[in-house]
Amino acid sequence: MRDDDCIFCKIANGEIPAATVYEDADFRVILDLGPAAKGHALILPKSHYKDICEAEHAVAEKLFPLAARVGKAMKTKLQASGFNVVQNNGTSAGQTVFHLHVHVIPRYDDGPAMVTWTPGSAEPEELKSIAESLKAAI
Repeated sequence: MRDDDCIFCKIANGEIPAATVYEDADFRVILDLGPAAKGHALILPKSHYKDICEAEHAVAEKLFPLAARVGKAMKTKLQASGFNVVQNNGTSAGQTVFHLHVHVIPRYDDGPAMVTWTPGSAEPEELKSIAESLKAAI
């Protein structure tokens, strides 16, 4: 299934040109036009899913192994010292294009810090309550 109004559907299915680094029957991996670092790639499913919660299980289970392959290539070919795998769901999480996609961002020793936060705190009873609530929903 695809959405004819979705720009990522058009890119993933070859209607809009992109710097493609990998393609198979389910995915196209392209270089991001606004990279966070040299080699920043996007994994785009060829089928349209708004976010990871809508994705078919068979598609979702292929995302992390593919991200690992892309990241390993970045370490080998771009001399990246590491990489981030980022997948945003919803506006409050930073999602700006509502087509499931995964960012694979190479990291370099002299590059900017990314994906950091200041650790908060939580009381054991609060953690227990949250865990029980989530267990019931999963």
